[in-house]
Amino acid sequence: MRIINIGPDPSLAYRPNLETSKAKDKEDYRNFESGNLIDRVFNTYSLMHTYQTVEFVNQKHTEWNGCNHTRMGMMDAIMSLDQLVDESDPDVDFPNSFHAFQTAEGIRQEHPDKEWFHLVGLIHDVGKIMALWDEPQWAVVGDTFPVGCKFQNSIVFRNNTFLKNPDDNNPKYNTEFGIYEPNCGLDNVLMSWGHDEYLYRVMKFNKCLIPEEGFYMIRFHSFYPWHSHGDYMHLCNDKDLKMLPWVKEFNKFDLYTKTTDLPDVNNLKVYYQSLIDKYCPGVLQW
Repeated sequence: MRIINIGPDPSLAYRPNLETSKAKDKEDYRNFESGNLIDRVFNTYSLMHTYQTVEFVNQKHTEWNGCNHTRMGMMDAIMSLDQLVDESDPDVDFPNSFHAFQTAEGIRQEHPDKEWFHLVGLIHDVGKIMALWDEPQWAVVGDTFPVGCKFQNSIVFRNNTFLKNPDDNNPKYNTEFGIYEPNCGLDNVLMSWGHDEYLYRVMKFNKCLIPEEGFYMIRFHSFYPWHSHGDYMHLCNDKDLKMLPWVKEFNKFDLYTKTTDLPDVNNLKVYYQSLIDKYCPGVLQW
């Protein structure tokens, strides 16, 4: 297993003689126009938007959906994300496992009675483990979008990163509906390949017991053109619209808990391991 772009020492946030960053205002999150990380972020999206095609996504489903890469417990998978810094994220430059516990704890504070929701917060990004198995980050991280139909303007860097994507010039794929029927439902839409779809497939393959709302959060939390910009509604059915408020609720914690105030992971593990044992126990196939 190789190390991917280790960021600055996360222990800096624990040192009492150093000031931690002030909390961001909401409008400062997801800034794709400027910032210290913008070149890295743009490069990741440029590669993603060039190579994520219908053909590529179908190849990835064939490669990963059999969950035959390894066997591992969920907590081990989460902690393996210490080796990963998400190259598409303009807000953080520390290992992804810290974000897992930040998100889970934010949800736990506001929804103390929904333990399955706490677990979803913890595991939602575990599909990024693909990057540790030599999958390029542009096929793992970042916002997702449908392939097989028109790429909408709300996609990050839409105007200048799809120029070399062959599907963008293919009349079979570049119309409003493309290969889909109106209101066909997101279950029937081929999304760009990444950690959302992969973890969803892993959870289904291993018969994990979270409710359907949790599966939607996992599968579509990176689908910002839909849940944050209102695009692709012409592909949605009644089930998608019913689940959308849950995805929006999850997104608040996924996005706004990203700070340098890092959680004490060791003290939290006992509680979250109990949730793993209840909803996705034992050794899972990945």
